[in-house]
Amino acid sequence: MTEVAAVGSRSREEELREIRVDPTRAAMILWAKRILLFAVLLGIWEAGARWGWFNPFFSSYPSEIFRALAQLARDGDIVQHVPITMIEAIVGFICGTVVGGIIGFIFGWFQRIAELLDPFIIAIYSLPKVALAPLFILWFGIGIQAKIILTATIVFFLVFFNTYAGVRDTSRELINIVRLMGARTHEVLWRVVLPSALTAIFVGLRVSVPYALIGAVVGEMMASNRGVGFLLTRATGQFDTAGAFAALFILIVISTVFNTGIVALERYLLRWKKVQR
Repeated sequence: MTEVAAVGSRSREEELREIRVDPTRAAMILWAKRILLFAVLLGIWEAGARWGWFNPFFSSYPSEIFRALAQLARDGDIVQHVPITMIEAIVGFICGTVVGGIIGFIFGWFQRIAELLDPFIIAIYSLPKVALAPLFILWFGIGIQAKIILTATIVFFLVFFNTYAGVRDTSRELINIVRLMGARTHEVLWRVVLPSALTAIFVGLRVSVPYALIGAVVGEMMASNRGVGFLLTRATGQFDTAGAFAALFILIVISTVFNTGIVALERYLLRWKKVQR
């Protein structure tokens, strides 16, 4: 009976080993499917525009869009304008994240301060942030400062509210247990509250990435002669649909790179959650 059980267990292990998929191979298959789907969609777009399914004046062609991207690269527009938008988005994102995270942490920990200032925060948050762009341009000029401040303002509220919610959702029982074990306030904040709030904080960061680009691009579209927003405004002003889509494609690439960085940072800082699962 023992030998039979051993044989049965070995065969079961062999079956599990056979059905176990190599993670690298699975990732390659997934990316192959994504690339194939993307190619099919581009093919439908190209064929539809050329065969009259779509009006090419409004939709352009994928081939024309790639030609417009190549022309921007040859003219040096990508090298000249893309770094400006990236600087505005990154600096504004960092400033808004730091300030929003600190204030959200303070409000989440000190409930009385939150109750006192909550109506003012909600009142400012209810304003459409894009409506502040002309005011920032009036205050800080048409330079890069206005775009950075607009971007930081937009990111601030997203990070603030997520950080505040994450701190407030921390288990009070766990905090009390750690305090009974002799932990001081800064140790409770560092070892209990912050790890508990990190998930909510990173949700705010990932949501903030496209909004950081929105702040930078909107500021450039209103008053600027540099940046991807300027390229977009110039293309639409010339009724250049392919150029407009090329600028949008650049923004998609920038946003994807930002999101990839945030996801990598989240996986690194929250690697303990994988162990827990």
